[in-house]
Amino acid sequence: MTSAERRTGSALAAIFGLRMLGLFLVLPVFSVLAAELPGGNDLMLVGLALGAYGLTQAFFQIPFGLASDRWGRKPVIVAGLLLFAAGSFIAATAPDIYWMIAGRVLQGAGAISAAVSALAADLTREQHRTKVMAMIGASIGLVFALSLVIAPPLAAAIGLSGLFVLTGALALGAIILLFTAVPPAPTFSAPARGSFLAVLLDPKLARLNFGVFALHLMQMALWMVVPATLISSGGLPGAEHWKIYLPAVLLSLALMVPAIIAAEKHGKLRPIYAGAVALLVLVQVGFAWFAGDNWGLWGIGLWLLLFFVAFNILEALLPSLISRLAPPAAKGAALGIYNTTQSLGLFLGGILGGWLVKNFGPTAVHLVCAAVGIIWLGLAVRVTAPPRPAEKVSS
Repeated sequence: MTSAERRTGSALAAIFGLRMLGLFLVLPVFSVLAAELPGGNDLMLVGLALGAYGLTQAFFQIPFGLASDRWGRKPVIVAGLLLFAAGSFIAATAPDIYWMIAGRVLQGAGAISAAVSALAADLTREQHRTKVMAMIGASIGLVFALSLVIAPPLAAAIGLSGLFVLTGALALGAIILLFTAVPPAPTFSAPARGSFLAVLLDPKLARLNFGVFALHLMQMALWMVVPATLISSGGLPGAEHWKIYLPAVLLSLALMVPAIIAAEKHGKLRPIYAGAVALLVLVQVGFAWFAGDNWGLWGIGLWLLLFFVAFNILEALLPSLISRLAPPAAKGAALGIYNTTQSLGLFLGGILGGWLVKNFGPTAVHLVCAAVGIIWLGLAVRVTAPPRPAEKVSS
């Protein structure tokens, strides 16, 4: 990559990281601290508060993506970060679980993922795009690991309200970074009429969109189960869960790199992609039957490591493939649709996970997620990568 591409990738990864750090700081402690709010003893409402962010993301990703195609990436990103900050401050002052849900809903209205991904695609060449998406994915993984370490002591010091204030401040900091470190985006001709429908109905893009839906449904549903599993089967208090999460995330990032190189540089995208999906299915089966009392912390840590390996690989490959398959003038729209299905997965994963745990127990969560993964695997084996730029030139 050129120095400009590295700088762009680093800056956009930092913007994503600042925003996601605010979200992730809440995850390890939310289900416990939300119980202190009036109405917070209802697991369904807590699951709704956790997943409500994804619901409004689903509604706003496409409009934000279309707007970024027409009016530019940076203005749309700023508007989204301001909405996200406003929702954070509302959640910080929430007097009950219903106001907390309202704050999470407004947080989700700041749907900038499509615009940021499109900006990353605009400012990098195709042959390096997956590397930049991997940088963004790695930043998400790193801030997730960081949040697991610092969230419990931070929550003890400043409470759930303070965590949301910090979340809003990080979003405002991301706006400053956007204008000081990210180059201007190139301009494209206005999207042709009907281009949105074309990318919506494109079967290649639709298979990838289902993939990101399934990936984030599994992620959110899993986090309705894993903390309790670490306590009940692993005997690890909540404040010490980072001792499992942190090494699993960091090691998974190291293991992801060879897979990304094999997929992009050596033309192994289909087996790497399908293999990562198959690994997710294996993880769900493993959690269902092989992470109980007899396996203890080592078993839970193993399945978490494998989950993060698969998750990080797919987080890098999926948006790269979408940006390469979509028409340049409709890239924001295509990534808006992609991020909409991602957000629907987040929302439904929280609701479904909470409902399944409440009514059927944690094993049901893993088995349902495994079934979703099997459907995805059937689609993943049909994925074809666009030709690399060198192949286009030689043809």
